[in-house]
Amino acid sequence: MNSAPAALNDPGHLAPYAARDALSRGRSHPEDAPGYRSEFQRDRDRIIHSTAFRRLEYKTQVFINHEGDLFRTRLTHSLEVAQIARGCARVLRLNEDLTEAIALAHDLGHTPFGHAGQDTLNACMADHGGFEHNLQSLRVVESLEAHYAEFDGLNLTFETREGILKHCDPRVAATLGDVGRRFVDGHQPTLEAQLNNLADEIAYNNHDVDDGLRSGLITLEQLMDVTLFREAFEAVRARYGELPEKRARHEVIRRMINRLVTDLVESSLARIHEAAPDHPDAVRAQGRPLICFSAQIREYNLELKRFLRQHLYRHYRVNRMTMKAARVLRELFAAYMAEPALLPPEHEDKARRLSAQSGDAGRARAVADYVAGMTDRFAIAEHGRLFDPNTLS
Repeated sequence: MNSAPAALNDPGHLAPYAARDALSRGRSHPEDAPGYRSEFQRDRDRIIHSTAFRRLEYKTQVFINHEGDLFRTRLTHSLEVAQIARGCARVLRLNEDLTEAIALAHDLGHTPFGHAGQDTLNACMADHGGFEHNLQSLRVVESLEAHYAEFDGLNLTFETREGILKHCDPRVAATLGDVGRRFVDGHQPTLEAQLNNLADEIAYNNHDVDDGLRSGLITLEQLMDVTLFREAFEAVRARYGELPEKRARHEVIRRMINRLVTDLVESSLARIHEAAPDHPDAVRAQGRPLICFSAQIREYNLELKRFLRQHLYRHYRVNRMTMKAARVLRELFAAYMAEPALLPPEHEDKARRLSAQSGDAGRARAVADYVAGMTDRFAIAEHGRLFDPNTLS
């Protein structure tokens, strides 16, 4: 059996509370250790080479794919989360490879059309177990990816899979085996997983401000009511005076991110020092997360989230696109449920197989897997092929 060099498996810079290969709970299907990578590097590489990861390039955040080439997608969002999380992990002496793997995988199960797609597919699946993109990301890496001869899915380590499962109803978690156990027992995940939860917030709040300003759906004047933005804007104005809008926007947002990241690192270090965990299992036994913002920054961050919800996510132009997206997915789902023969052969076979096993719920899950895997533009094109008489199949 190959074994990776010790420097890869257990780098000396890691803190005692960090995850490491030697302490991993392993993979569902045992494999030889990688020769010149750590186990978590292998996870990251498998994620990057997955089909689901490539599809993120054409899955939306707030703006639908065809609305512009410069708005964030699920792929650019995942890269931004990885950049923020890995930088923090280095300062906190956490496992950077595990941190990066979780960041790159956390949105693999997201539907087309952002949260509108998630809500619509969940409504379609209401009588069949529901749909939640976080659980779907886990489903992607555990079973839906089909690349390897010896197993379905990507066969990632327990720690990466655990980190992907950001939140979960305890009743559902009880059906997921070891990876869902912490939601039943009230335990915490690794610090690497906790870090990704907040890096995700930092990334999407700030890039939604950027995209919202670029689109013209929100304005600088409106954002002056948001403390984080106003204080960063005033600092930029004091240093540079008047700047072109593009440069001013960038300077403000980079300061917002820096303030959040700095607070996250300093607050987390203080809480870690107070708890003094000497092992990853000591982290799991904590009654609360150790990765955190200060109380003040947490409130400022909530203020920003409330602003975005009111002024961007509920903007009438976003609502119009949300309505169209919901209609596309509802009609696709209903058509495939009524007539599985409309599905591509491998998905039709899966729908019929799962239907034989679990009835309508099985067929619905197969349809949801197919629809959730679509990109924005594929879903729009597929809808045209099924419902527009002038579109050739």
